[in-house]
Amino acid sequence: MTANTLDREHGYGRYAPSPSGDLHLGNLRTAVLAYLFAVHTGRKLRLRIDDIDAQRCRPDKAERQLEDLAALGITWELPVSTQQDTVAHYQRALDSLAERGLVYECYCSRRDIQEAASAPHAIPGKYPGTCRNLSEEQRVAKRHELELQGRVPALRLRANVDEWTVKELFCRRAFTAGQTMRAGEYGEYTGNVYGEYTGDVDDMVLRRGGNANQVSTADFAYNLAVVVDDYLGGIDQVVRGDDLLSSAPRQAYLQHLLGYPPVEYIHVPLVLGPHAKRLAKRDGVVTLRELAPNGDLAACAQVALSWIGRSIGMADVVEEGEAMTMQILVEHFDPVALSHDPVIWQPETI
Repeated sequence: MTANTLDREHGYGRYAPSPSGDLHLGNLRTAVLAYLFAVHTGRKLRLRIDDIDAQRCRPDKAERQLEDLAALGITWELPVSTQQDTVAHYQRALDSLAERGLVYECYCSRRDIQEAASAPHAIPGKYPGTCRNLSEEQRVAKRHELELQGRVPALRLRANVDEWTVKELFCRRAFTAGQTMRAGEYGEYTGNVYGEYTGDVDDMVLRRGGNANQVSTADFAYNLAVVVDDYLGGIDQVVRGDDLLSSAPRQAYLQHLLGYPPVEYIHVPLVLGPHAKRLAKRDGVVTLRELAPNGDLAACAQVALSWIGRSIGMADVVEEGEAMTMQILVEHFDPVALSHDPVIWQPETI
């Protein structure tokens, strides 16, 4: 079913892993929350394999990820989509923006951008617009210079705003990021009352440049790809880690420019390592495969669900010795009880 035939009153939630490796318990926790929020709000879940970078992604890993999600009791609508199947749609979206004068070539190298970003009055994380207003004569010269180097320019969005506001139902990080949250007490989930998060928008890359002999589907930037993918899938609820909160305004602005309906965002706290940094292998984080060396995924899925349940405020919904199941999580899920604080991973708690 495409976005054109979808009843927009009943959109979908989604989970979109990249198949570069097995999902660890932090990834699986986010997947479970995406499923629980979807069911809680009367939606179904769709899965998408974010495999646009074919060199880093492996089909066998995608299959293992689906097996792990199914072992947890997550169900989803078929078919499972892949980014490799929608590359032509990325180009159409890019062409649509270019036809309206909203795309320009960028000839900057990474070093150029880093040096510009270190200037005294530069805004951290924002492209300074070095190539935005070049004359046609300057562009011809820059293009020729890249051709001699065997490189092609990147393509950037010509943004007409500096910031954009999105619907955010949950994340409290807006305060620590110096942003504004309204219409919901500290971003708490309040049913039909939305919070609003306002963040920076700049001339983001839509298609990367680089070696002219290595042009590939991976050159399409994530911000463009994910916006097109969500539209094609009829996605109107995005649950993901709050490390992606700052990406939401850029993606919502792209949705607006492309004429796509807005989505609601729910950015949930991450699971962090003992030193409050992103989980890594050295932190002892485990996958279902590592919990189940004998191949009994079903048994280890119950162990994982028990840990996930405790991490989202459902430690007391099962009796001692009773196995946690996805059905129990669905029946007892209360978004208001979900902590806004990150979960600190402790291997002994599993």
